Amino acid sequence: MPKQILSGNEAVARGAWEAGVRVAAAYPGTPSTEILENIAEYRDDLYATWTNNEAIAAELAFGAAVGGMRSLTAMKHVGMNVAADPIFSGAYAGVNGGMMIVSADDPGCHSSQNEQDNRLYAEHAKLIMLEPADSQECLDFTKAAYELSEKYDMLTLLRLTTRVCHSKSVVELGERIAVETKPYNGDWTKYVVLPVNARRRHILLEENIARLRADGYDSPLNRVELNADTSVGVISSGISYQHSREAFGDTVSYLKLGITFPICDRLVRDFAAKFSKIVVIEEGEPYLSTRIKAMGIAADAPDFVQGELNAARIRAVFGLDGGGEKADASGLPDAPARPPVLCAGCPHRGFFYALSKRKGRFVGVGDIGCYTLGVNPPFNGMDICICMGSGFAIPIGLSRALETQGDTRRVFGFVGDSTFFHSGFNSLVDAVHQRANVCLVVLDNSITAMTGHQENAHTEKDLQGYQVPAIPIERLVLATGLDTSRLIEVDPIDQTAMGNAIDAGLTNEGVTVIITRRPCALLKDEIKARGTKHCEVAADKCIGCKACMKIACPALAFNESAKMAYVADTANCTACGLCKQMCKVGAISEVR
Repeated sequence: MPKQILSGNEAVARGAWEAGVRVAAAYPGTPSTEILENIAEYRDDLYATWTNNEAIAAELAFGAAVGGMRSLTAMKHVGMNVAADPIFSGAYAGVNGGMMIVSADDPGCHSSQNEQDNRLYAEHAKLIMLEPADSQECLDFTKAAYELSEKYDMLTLLRLTTRVCHSKSVVELGERIAVETKPYNGDWTKYVVLPVNARRRHILLEENIARLRADGYDSPLNRVELNADTSVGVISSGISYQHSREAFGDTVSYLKLGITFPICDRLVRDFAAKFSKIVVIEEGEPYLSTRIKAMGIAADAPDFVQGELNAARIRAVFGLDGGGEKADASGLPDAPARPPVLCAGCPHRGFFYALSKRKGRFVGVGDIGCYTLGVNPPFNGMDICICMGSGFAIPIGLSRALETQGDTRRVFGFVGDSTFFHSGFNSLVDAVHQRANVCLVVLDNSITAMTGHQENAHTEKDLQGYQVPAIPIERLVLATGLDTSRLIEVDPIDQTAMGNAIDAGLTNEGVTVIITRRPCALLKDEIKARGTKHCEVAADKCIGCKACMKIACPALAFNESAKMAYVADTANCTACGLCKQMCKVGAISEVR
């Protein structure tokens, strides 16, 4: 069979195609995004779509599974929180065609607001859980997930981590399996989770879990690697197994668990009985070690709860050569920190700059997206940012708390266009219905930008390139009953118009909604439209006042010796014109 170098995400997509998946749905979120992007390329064989949030994606996939098709839904770890409602109840109902849920966890918070360990969801929701350790296993375990799902009438959770999602390795490819769509039987006693049905389904689910636990003893997804020395046996799973192999090599033996819920206790006991010492290596919560210790097995389980695991951390804990928390495989010193910034030409910069000129008059509540970077100096645009959609919900409660203290600052809440559809609209309805005294801002840059330009309900093309109707944000806002005079649409780069809109939001009573409209500067159509345009600073006109530096554009720099600003990166400069508006002496102009 042909071989190819694939990332874990690409391998999951390929495995889903080979497994005969017919429907796939997701909401984009790093590190899971590329799974759906790659599945979408098989448009002749399956239907793939972005949905407005993870719960909808899970429900859509569940509907396809009940209808007899193999389906997939993928999300980053915090997306499981959104999708938990249908997942927990769907687990009781079971499947018809197989269904796999992908959770891409993010130890180390590379692109996330927390490090939650979604292995805990498997036991809580009663999902079969598989943990691949490399790209080949991502493909193989994906195919196995559907066989297990259908055999045991359960939902399967494929639990990945950032390192598995984005690392690449050689994968042997297979052919697509022709899986017939199973007839839909409409069994209400199975799929309607009324209490009378749920109680019975719970019993059946526990029986299926017990069967799978016993079958795990001989499953090829679990692997024992024995060496001559019987002093130490390591139990691990997923990427932690790879780090363990790198740290210990062949000096110890391994039990690599591919099925981590339910854990086959007989397999663990048999392995543990062979060694004088058992070590459990895992990153995140003590998921494996807690369950292994509950079997009465004395296990050494180092605490690696915080941060991403690597071989150096393992070596440091066990005093092995080459240990040390800061050790790097290359032997080179750590690279200097390079915090993310708003891109040159980013429309959000215009909004946050205008807002920053009104410091002391507002409290900013952010959300998850590019605009979260507005928290950084010099804008300092927000005090609070928790999760998707909370940028519109938190202001409702915060504004009431400030009012009781006599705090006259206006609460501003921000969401992006994709986040508005994800969960912002529901909060907007509550804000209007509850007559909240807030200003809510939809920062519309025409795409889901931070995760890599994925389509959303506001775009005219879908994931697979088909033409679709773009849902107008302004009409949804007005559908809440908000008066048209309280809806302001503005180009955020236009500082006069942007400032006037913010001033209205600061002074109006009740709910004001501002929609800032300008496409992301990195969209292909935007790049094509502006051609080679960029800005230039005239040396004979610049007086070195640094007014243009206040917008923190990465394309601009200041020469301290010459006391003048200059465009240091003409390739990144988009000629958006924000810096021109800062300059009071006309030293900045647009050139081609």
